[in-house]
Amino acid sequence: MDGWRLRARLLVRPMLGIVLHHIIWSIGSVYEECATLSLQRVLAIIPAYNEEESLQQTVEELGVVAPDVDFVVVNDGSTDDTRGICIRNGYPMLDMPVNCGLTVGFQTGMKYALRCGYDFAVQFDADGQHRPEYIKYMLDCMRKNDADIVIGSRFVTGKKEHSARMMGSRLISSLIKMTTASTIKDPTSGMRLYNHAMIKRFAQDDALNPEPESIAYLVRKGAKVCEVQVSMRERQAGESYLNITKSVAYMVRAFTSIMFVQWFRR
Repeated sequence: MDGWRLRARLLVRPMLGIVLHHIIWSIGSVYEECATLSLQRVLAIIPAYNEEESLQQTVEELGVVAPDVDFVVVNDGSTDDTRGICIRNGYPMLDMPVNCGLTVGFQTGMKYALRCGYDFAVQFDADGQHRPEYIKYMLDCMRKNDADIVIGSRFVTGKKEHSARMMGSRLISSLIKMTTASTIKDPTSGMRLYNHAMIKRFAQDDALNPEPESIAYLVRKGAKVCEVQVSMRERQAGESYLNITKSVAYMVRAFTSIMFVQWFRR
């Protein structure tokens, strides 16, 4: 009997070694697969209102220049062929039933980013103004500086022109400096990169919007904001969210919110 047990042990031990080796190899393979699957993902949120003339070119350029960046088009109740372009090309689309405005469209994109587990989200215009080659530099800046928000800024090294529009930008920069002690040179830039914490915050707080007053509020609450020099094109086509009336209202709202309203928010 003892001899039989000895022979059994001699046979079983190599088999256990093989099984153990296979288990370790399998765990290693699963770990490598999980590590691959957990690579940090970036989503470009593209709000679009009547952008049939520029949307396809914008998406195609994004795919060529930044192929690792996913995207979703937020069709904000467009009355032109924006929705049809998305459907025919198979673009991921969030289809708003009516025109809800930039704030609601962007918040919807952030809710999508949170639900899908993205690590970063970049606000990216459908009109061709934003250039996708700068997304990489914005990501590098965010990782290097452990930033919560990175702004694609026209004025890190560039100078602001003397115009009514730039006077508004200077005013907002001064208000942010006055209330947060932080210098933001291009507060009205619409090209902004957010980390996962900011995605979650925008998705869950309907009071936040993709505007300078929310940047000022988040800075006051401890968010770290950096800027990366970028260049932008003129609007290629389509219809802007802002007209003269809305631009004036925009400045009044930004001033009132930064100086007064946000001090009463938690």
